[in-house]
Amino acid sequence: MKTLILTLSLIIPMLLCSQTSGSLRGKVIDKNSREEIPFANITLLQGDKQIAGASSDITGMYAIKGILPGKYDLRASFIGYTEVLIHGIQINANQTRFLDIEMESSAELLEQVMIIDYKVPLIDKDRTVSGGTVTFEEIHRMPNRSRGATATTVGGVFSRDGESGNVRGARTSYYHEYNTESYDVIVENDYKSPAYSPLSTFSIDVDVASYSNMRRFISNGELPPENAVRIEEMVNYFSYDYSEPEDDTPFSIITELSDCPWSDNQLLHIGIQGKKIEKENLPPGNLVFLIDVSGSMGCENKLPLLKKALRLLVSELRKEDRISIVIYAGSSGLALPSTKGSQKDKILHVIENLRSGGSTAGGEGIRLAYKTARKNFMKKGNNRVILATDGDFNVGISSDDKLVELIEEERDHGIFLSVLGFGTGNLKDSKMEKLADHGNGNYAYIDNLLEAQKVLVSEMGGTLFTIAKDVKIQIEFNPANVIEYRLIGYENRVLADEDFNDDLKDAGEIGAGQTVTALYEIITEMDETGIRAIDELKYQTKANVDKVYEDELASLKIRYKDPDQNESKLIKKVVSKKVRSNASKDFTFSAAVAEFGLLIRDSDFKGDASFEQIIALAKSSRGHDEEGYRAEFIRLVELSKDLF
Repeated sequence: MKTLILTLSLIIPMLLCSQTSGSLRGKVIDKNSREEIPFANITLLQGDKQIAGASSDITGMYAIKGILPGKYDLRASFIGYTEVLIHGIQINANQTRFLDIEMESSAELLEQVMIIDYKVPLIDKDRTVSGGTVTFEEIHRMPNRSRGATATTVGGVFSRDGESGNVRGARTSYYHEYNTESYDVIVENDYKSPAYSPLSTFSIDVDVASYSNMRRFISNGELPPENAVRIEEMVNYFSYDYSEPEDDTPFSIITELSDCPWSDNQLLHIGIQGKKIEKENLPPGNLVFLIDVSGSMGCENKLPLLKKALRLLVSELRKEDRISIVIYAGSSGLALPSTKGSQKDKILHVIENLRSGGSTAGGEGIRLAYKTARKNFMKKGNNRVILATDGDFNVGISSDDKLVELIEEERDHGIFLSVLGFGTGNLKDSKMEKLADHGNGNYAYIDNLLEAQKVLVSEMGGTLFTIAKDVKIQIEFNPANVIEYRLIGYENRVLADEDFNDDLKDAGEIGAGQTVTALYEIITEMDETGIRAIDELKYQTKANVDKVYEDELASLKIRYKDPDQNESKLIKKVVSKKVRSNASKDFTFSAAVAEFGLLIRDSDFKGDASFEQIIALAKSSRGHDEEGYRAEFIRLVELSKDLF
């Protein structure tokens, strides 16, 4: 009932908003020269509450959509200009209000702006400026908005200091409506023969950002880019009913072999269940939130959503927990020193007063966050920095290599890093995932309040408390029973076989109560054409394979470390070749999710995958779905069917 009420509380306002909202559009111009002002920050207010944010584009145009009817104030700002505040703007339902904003230059005139990166298509006289400076007049000569144009960051606004000619001023950034989201290219795992490649080695992955990001695209009426679809993250978004560990190991392992729904092959299902720990028994937390409050975070699905998410987390804090908040934009600062979880009013007051504005290329934010975490370090606690951003960020480290070096150094001293992504347009998905990986943490994308509740409340133990680190899986397939195998997903987690025994090689982490699932498509019979046949190997011995191990499909090994240890432990398990005729609900549902991922990324390995089959499989294996996540998946599949 609680979930239903919360769901309705989110759905009803969205429905009302879509039916009765208005919008605000206009141009930002220089009052004297009448020239347009690009990259100005526009903020819509009701009293002290920030409702929405936008930025003017290269032509000076801005737009704010989805505004509920009522009276609002508007604030416009740009370095070198006096801030403008307009009161009493009436917004009516189903109407667009047009409002041009005139800004007057201040005594400190804007002379030049440093463009970090600006690109437009060749048709617009392709121009790239990287790390250089251009004058204000040059901005106006840049090509107008065109399909495919991008401009990622503008920063380093300067002015002359009197007659001395010294350049001074704060670094800043301004944002506009170009989509600069980026994803790493995924080259799908191919089939391998155990005769040539008997071992399959990879790092486990409990990140789930790809699923909620995919959901965001589909909910907006479009299919996600194929490289945004990481199938293992989609499968691992859901929890499964695996048995808990019965011994002192931090997790249990289950395996199941059954028919593959989208081909004539078999599907091997591997499940790991992390030890569950009740919230009251979790070690105390020393949590430091590093929050991006730059101008790009002003939209409703960014900082305002993050603030709501933090309020949910605060309600779950215990007196032994501590929380700090570091903010960064044009500069960084400690908004909330380490505070006991029992001081909820103090924490909520700081959260309520967070405001966006200024640049992303700011300060020593991450160094300050780690300094705060070290100062309040708990020897037997959960020490973690949580970076919350829309992805287009620079936390003050001069290069990605140095940033990774810092994160790994702090990781080795017991301070882990998790990353929470918000919003659209700036999401640097690949970078955010890699930072979390280097920091022994999770990467989640939060697209709505329900997802915030899932990540920071319902699954807080798994999200914020690690029970095993550097977890690696290695499977040796039996060539007597396996012709070829293919690991589904985990493309960016594949390891060299020798990495399995190398304790210096970083791998994934498992949190309290988390489940991890991996799927292999297995070819056990040669097809009619014999395309997958290989010549008999001259030097390979098959002694004992056919007789002694004839019932084994594979041997599975897992290495892991306790969170405070640097030496790994080993677990072994034999995988039987016995095919289960009636697959479990966990097997069937995970197969449905994987099939959906193959279909929407138009995989070369999708076989006979279809929306109808996915829906049927998911409905038949929905099982106990208290939170409604599996029901939501079925609705997403039905929506996707209409988009194809």
